[in-house]
Amino acid sequence: MEKIKINSLGDWKRTNDCGSLRQEDVGREAILMGWVNSRRDLGNLIFIDLRDREGITQVVFDPQVDKESHERAHILRNEWVLAVKGTVNHRLEGQINPNLPTGAIELRASELRVLNATETPPFQVDGAVDASETLRLKYRYLELRRPQIFGVLRRRHEIASSVRQYLNKEGFIEVETPFLTKSTPEGARDYLVPSRVNRGFFYALPQSPQLFKQLLMIAGFDRYYQIVRCFRDEDLRADRQPEFTQVDLEMAFVDEEAVMAVVEGMMKDIFEEILKKEIDLPIKRMEYQETMDRFGTDRPDTRFNMELKDLTEVADRSDFRIFKGAIASGGVVKGINVKRGADFFSRKILDELSQTVIDHGGKGLAWVKVKENGWQSSLKKFFKEEEKTALNERMDARPGDVILIMADNARVVNEVLGVLRLDVARRLDLLPNDIYAFVWITRFPLLAYDDNEDRLQAVHHPFTSPVEEDLHMLDQQPEKARARSYDLVLNGAEIGGGSIRIHDIVLQKKMFHILGVTPEEADSKFGFLLEALKYGAPPHGGMALGFDRLVAIMAGVGSIRETIAFPKTTSATCPLTDAPSRVAGDQLEELGLVLAPEPDS
Repeated sequence: MEKIKINSLGDWKRTNDCGSLRQEDVGREAILMGWVNSRRDLGNLIFIDLRDREGITQVVFDPQVDKESHERAHILRNEWVLAVKGTVNHRLEGQINPNLPTGAIELRASELRVLNATETPPFQVDGAVDASETLRLKYRYLELRRPQIFGVLRRRHEIASSVRQYLNKEGFIEVETPFLTKSTPEGARDYLVPSRVNRGFFYALPQSPQLFKQLLMIAGFDRYYQIVRCFRDEDLRADRQPEFTQVDLEMAFVDEEAVMAVVEGMMKDIFEEILKKEIDLPIKRMEYQETMDRFGTDRPDTRFNMELKDLTEVADRSDFRIFKGAIASGGVVKGINVKRGADFFSRKILDELSQTVIDHGGKGLAWVKVKENGWQSSLKKFFKEEEKTALNERMDARPGDVILIMADNARVVNEVLGVLRLDVARRLDLLPNDIYAFVWITRFPLLAYDDNEDRLQAVHHPFTSPVEEDLHMLDQQPEKARARSYDLVLNGAEIGGGSIRIHDIVLQKKMFHILGVTPEEADSKFGFLLEALKYGAPPHGGMALGFDRLVAIMAGVGSIRETIAFPKTTSATCPLTDAPSRVAGDQLEELGLVLAPEPDS
């Protein structure tokens, strides 16, 4: 590699990117710069595909045009960086590539400058992915050269630009809030940052700008937003990262409908501008309890039907002891009807579905195949004919359908059937990629009992306002109160959540009391907010949209890691930079920190 002559740009200036030349450019001189995507040496003619972020152009080295360039082109290899000057020509008959925007032309090279060579890449940049994720993340700058990867990042840029354009038009002001702030753990663990100036004290990286955006409303900003980086030290999976991005907004003097209307308008603008897809407004609303009853989850995928139906009354009339025992214990019997699934669902598949139920906490799965001549099921001997008819009618079952049935307490039945519903939909290919089904889920429970903590916890966060008609429940039955909260769900994924906030200091202190937060703890963690609430806080509410998840859905990728330029692995590490890493002892000493010894293995 040392013997290769590396050229400078000199006085050359790029005239075109590698995706812009067309037939109307034939005959003109052009200078292209980029990476060698592929190379074909036919001896007399050498072809390379030159690639940059905008596309690929075929370059031809012909000794009849320039002997020196043709001679140098013999040494070119994939991913070398070139500048090529030449004339735009028509491709020969039969050599047009209809799959490329530049496929009707080629550049006949008259001069070549090698701007840089490369070592053999650790994986193939062009073509199929043939390397582990860890290796691809270690050399992420190479993977980012792939057009499909760059396309996702460009889509992210376009969506962010559209968000800003819409919110600016709606009178919002973009305000940056601090990254170095106070630790107020009320959800996931905080990332802590030691202070050198104030030894023994720590900042926290924000899990969200929640308290600052409320302070901006108290300050009279009226409408605020930012596309902001947030940090949570939690166990990871495909849709989680230790650092992630959200579209954060807050509004004063509003109710739930006003906030949701702004977000709906944003979604409509984004999808029409970016994907050319119409979003019907208003987006459908469902209260939390309704969606749990119908779909078994607060993140329902409404692109297909197959809703959960309550069979408790019919099942209680049967002689099946498992159903009757669950009902006697206060449980329920529910089912889903898989239309035209009888032939598809072999005994092997039904056994797999039963195992899915058990893996997710259920006791088992019963099933009925509805045939022209009656039921095919181990349940048929426990149900009289009129009970079979009643169950079929309740499930809207026809010959050729399969009914999947569970019995347990309502929470388990809903959650597990919700999982099973999606499993079945994937098996039957019922999840279209070109449909975007939005739904608002509203009025979540305000509080939930945490068995580990042995106390009530806020379902969203402790600053969420209760539904006004439920305020009286806070004294005697706080666990039954509903929240003025709302989640936006798209294709079965929660892409955002928000609420109307508590703006009255008396109610906020009462909420802390219900959550078991002492006045001293409240003052220590949230004293600055409580102090601000004394000085004329307006009614206010807002929303945080998971920007990475929104981009993933709109770009058609399965993981938010694919939407982030330099993501972390599921173990929160960066193979590219080897972060996190140990630091020198003098750095720790300067911060007043001493590491505990490693525990014995």
